[in-house]
Amino acid sequence: MTQLDARPQAGDTVRGSAPADGDGGGVRGKGLGGNSVGLMGSAVIGVSTVAPVYCLTSTLGSTAGEVGVQMPAVFLAGFLPMLLVAFAYRELNRVMPDCGTSFTWTVKAFGPRVGWMCGWGLVIATIIVLSNLAGVATSYFWLLAGEITGSASVAAMDDSKPVHILTCLVLIAVATAISYRGMTATKGVQYALVGLQLVVLAVFVAMALSKAGSGGPEFASSLDFSWSWLNPFAVQSFAAFTAGLSLSIFMFWGWDACLTANEETTGSEKTPGRAALIAMVVLVGSYLATGIAAQMAVGSGESGLGLANPETSDNVFAALAGPVMGPGLGVLLFLAVLASAAASLQTTFIPVARTVLAMSAYEAMPASYAKVHPRFKTPGRATVTAGIGTGVFYTVMTLVSEHVLVDTIYALGLMICFYYALTAFACVWYFRADLTRSARDLVFKGLFPLVGGVLLAAVFAKTLYDMWDPAYGSGSSVFGVGSVFVIGVGLLLLGVVLMIAMERRSPAFFRGEVLTKETPALVVED
Repeated sequence: MTQLDARPQAGDTVRGSAPADGDGGGVRGKGLGGNSVGLMGSAVIGVSTVAPVYCLTSTLGSTAGEVGVQMPAVFLAGFLPMLLVAFAYRELNRVMPDCGTSFTWTVKAFGPRVGWMCGWGLVIATIIVLSNLAGVATSYFWLLAGEITGSASVAAMDDSKPVHILTCLVLIAVATAISYRGMTATKGVQYALVGLQLVVLAVFVAMALSKAGSGGPEFASSLDFSWSWLNPFAVQSFAAFTAGLSLSIFMFWGWDACLTANEETTGSEKTPGRAALIAMVVLVGSYLATGIAAQMAVGSGESGLGLANPETSDNVFAALAGPVMGPGLGVLLFLAVLASAAASLQTTFIPVARTVLAMSAYEAMPASYAKVHPRFKTPGRATVTAGIGTGVFYTVMTLVSEHVLVDTIYALGLMICFYYALTAFACVWYFRADLTRSARDLVFKGLFPLVGGVLLAAVFAKTLYDMWDPAYGSGSSVFGVGSVFVIGVGLLLLGVVLMIAMERRSPAFFRGEVLTKETPALVVED
C-alpha cells in the first residue's frame, strides 16, 4: 500500500511525520479511484444520502405532533449540532483525508479500541438505514405503480410479504450493483434523482403557499406565518422538545457520506468539507421551506389534513399530494419519495463500504475486505457484503416480527449520536495543541466541535433513558425493559464482542502498531 499524501499547506497542522509504507502509524491509500468526484458531485452525494423527501414525508407529522407549530424551530435546533460537528469533520479531513473518517480519526485521537467502536457505530447505523430505505422504496414503488395504472389491486401488491420482500431484494441488488461500479456511475445517477427531489419539493412549496388561506374546505385549518414558529423556547415542554430534537437530528443524518468519499474526490483535503457544509445548507433550507409551507397550508393539528393527524403523520405527502398539487402533479410527489429512498439506498453504501475498507486496510477487520476492484476502483467485497447483509437483515426482521424491525429503526438515533459525538470530541482532543494558536483554531477546532459533541452526547443520554420505557417505539418489552433499549444497547455490546474477537486475530492494530494514536500538533512553516 502507498501512503496517502496529505499535502500540507503553509501553516497547516501535520500529525506525525509520515512513516514509510509498512512502518506503521500513518494513514494509507486504499487504491480507490482518485479525482472521480468534484465539489458539486460530492455535495449531491451528501444530500442524496440524507434523502430529504423521504425524511420529510416520514417525520413532518411526527415532529408536529411533538412540538406543534414550533416544528421549524426544532428543525433549526437539530441542524445546530450537525453543523457544529460538520466543522469537526472538515478540520480533521484537512489533515487526514481518509475514507475511514470517524474510525480513522478517533483511532488517531483516542486509540484503537475507541476508534473501532466508533467505526462499528457507523457501520451498524448504516445497515439499519439501508434496510429501512429499501423497505420504503419498495412500498412507494407499488404505491406509484397503483397511481399510474389507476389500480388499487396493483398498489395492494405491497401488502403481500413475499412480493414485498422480493421487490425489496431486487432494489437492494440494483443499488449494490451501481455502487459496485464506482463513484462515476454513482454520481450520474444521483444528479438525476436529487435534481428530481429538489424540483418537486420546490413545486410543492409553491403550491402549498398558494393554497394557504385559500378558503377551500380542505384548507380550513391553514395558518398565517408567525416568526414565533422559529422560537425553540416556545415549545410546551422540555420532554416534547427533546423528542422533536431526536427526530430532527435523524433528518440530517447521512451528510457525512461525502467525507467517506474523500479519497475519490478532487482536492481531497478541502473539497469534501466544503461539500458537507453545502449539503447541510441545502437540507436545512429545504426542510424549513417545506415545513413552513405545509404548516401554513394545513396547520399542525390532529384533524383533517393537519400534519399531526395520527392517521397520516407517518406519511404526510401521501395525504397532501392530491389536495395540494392536484391528481396530476400529485403523482410527482410519490415519484419524488420513491426517488429519494432509492437514491439514498444507493449512496448509503458509500460510507459503510469505505469504512469497512479502511478498517480492513488498517488490520482492524479481516484482510479480504481491503480488496479494491481493479477496474472500478471500489471496495467491491465490502459493498457486496453490505448488500447481502442488508437483504438478510430486512428479510429476517420482516418475517420474524414487524415490531422488532420498527424498534431497530428507533434504535438508530442512539448509533447516530454515538459516533458523531465521538468524532466531534476526537477533533477537540486531536487538535488540542493548536487551540491557542489563533482565534480560528480555537473556534473551528475546539469550541464548535466541543459544543456539537456535548449536544449530541446529551441527546444520546436522554434517548438511552427514554428507551428503557417499554412505551418507546412499538411498545414491546423484554423482561419489562423497552425493546428499543435492548436492541440499541445490544447492538453496541455486539460491537464490543466483535472487537474482542478481532483483537485476538489482529493484535498489532489493537497494540497501536498499525495506526498510531498521535501526540499534539507540529506546525509546518513556510
